[in-house]
Amino acid sequence: MRAVQLSVRRAGGWLTGTMRLRFSPAPTGFLHVGSARTALFNWLAARHEGGEFVLRVEDTNAAVYRPEYLDSILHTLDWLGIGFDGDPVFQSTRADQYAAATERLLAGGHAYRCRCTPDEVKARTEGNPTPGYDGHCRDRDVAPGPGVAVRFRVPDEGVTAFDDVVRGRVEVRNDTLEDFVIQRGDGTATFFLPNAVDDVAMGITHVVRGEDLINVTPRVLLIREALGHAERPVFAHLPLIVNAQGKKLSKRRDDVSVESYRERGYLPEAFRNYLAVLGWGPSDGVEIRPVDEIVERFRLEDVVPSPAHFDTKKLDHFNGEYIRLLPTEAFTDRARPWLGDRADTDEWHLLAPLVQERVVTLSEVPSLVDFVFGDFEVDEESWEKAMKSPAAAVLEAALEALARAEWEPDALHEAMRKVADAHGVKLKQAQAPVRVAVMGRTVGLPLFDSLPVVGRELSLERMRQARERLARE
Repeated sequence: MRAVQLSVRRAGGWLTGTMRLRFSPAPTGFLHVGSARTALFNWLAARHEGGEFVLRVEDTNAAVYRPEYLDSILHTLDWLGIGFDGDPVFQSTRADQYAAATERLLAGGHAYRCRCTPDEVKARTEGNPTPGYDGHCRDRDVAPGPGVAVRFRVPDEGVTAFDDVVRGRVEVRNDTLEDFVIQRGDGTATFFLPNAVDDVAMGITHVVRGEDLINVTPRVLLIREALGHAERPVFAHLPLIVNAQGKKLSKRRDDVSVESYRERGYLPEAFRNYLAVLGWGPSDGVEIRPVDEIVERFRLEDVVPSPAHFDTKKLDHFNGEYIRLLPTEAFTDRARPWLGDRADTDEWHLLAPLVQERVVTLSEVPSLVDFVFGDFEVDEESWEKAMKSPAAAVLEAALEALARAEWEPDALHEAMRKVADAHGVKLKQAQAPVRVAVMGRTVGLPLFDSLPVVGRELSLERMRQARERLARE
């Protein structure tokens, strides 16, 4: 990956230097849709400007970090085609730098030690109009020791402000911020301090993250300034992703795991394309397009601040379009995990072009082709719907007509048309009992294209079995 000099437009002037963005995945066992969108926007911005996209692993809290979580997240990002430049940076290996920064803040009067437990803070402040830490240990000269944390001393007055590419000018009154912990009682650094230290050390020029983390930014900026770093990165806080009811996506209520969509047969390029338009859109209004074109057109300045709606119907549309754009050979290969041994059968390869025109996800493939394999079963709801009068008479006539017909789509279609005319019904109604008898469902692949794949002998045998069942009912 080449590093280049560039200028990025921002609301307070110009920032010149090597563009470098970083991504720090949340320590959970799966990649959240929102985190995937954040990673993608970072990647797109870096690729658009010829910059670098690096991975930083926030693993200082051993109570929540699990290596297997990171492996799962990276596997999913790889599936989406989102790659990083260089080796990952693990914050757990940089504990000495965080400890040194903490000592500098203590020595400069920007931090102090605190022995208060969460329960003690709650007991003292539960009646206060404003919740949060009350500064109890600010001037108590607490000695270091087991369980003693370090808090940043937030200025009592003034405003911490920054310019955001997406949200414009953001200002936070310092007196609304509590003195926050930068070092836990066990000596490990919290989220705020490593972010401030590492962004400077790694030369991060752009911080692109979710709107829900906008409250982190003033704290990190205060730490940076206290450590003597006046230069600021470009900030871009992305809009929230909400569900159909306009509520923020939640793992308790919504399907937010990218892995879940992968398992259900969404194509990575379709899912990536859909994520790209959650809060951003090309100026020409064309949303479905190759990733190279998205990279070419992507600008952080074009991200909108309003919430982005995660619409599964729109995602289905994207995925269906991408499936139909695949060469047939590529489609059959993509469907292999859902078909197993059946992926190598002649029957599947004959039906694949028909299936490709109809499925929205790859997980739908087996249900459309199972009628040609040994585990064929009739769907009872379809049976009840199709096997009403004059189904028995139509089925009897169809048996006779199809037994004589040439076993190819046009001839079979013409034979069934004559059956329909003879019984005074539309062709669709005449097809229904034959379709359910042979294919098991009222909906699916075209009947006359499917019968040749099933074969004459098996098709007629299934029709005879259906006729006998009707006679018993």
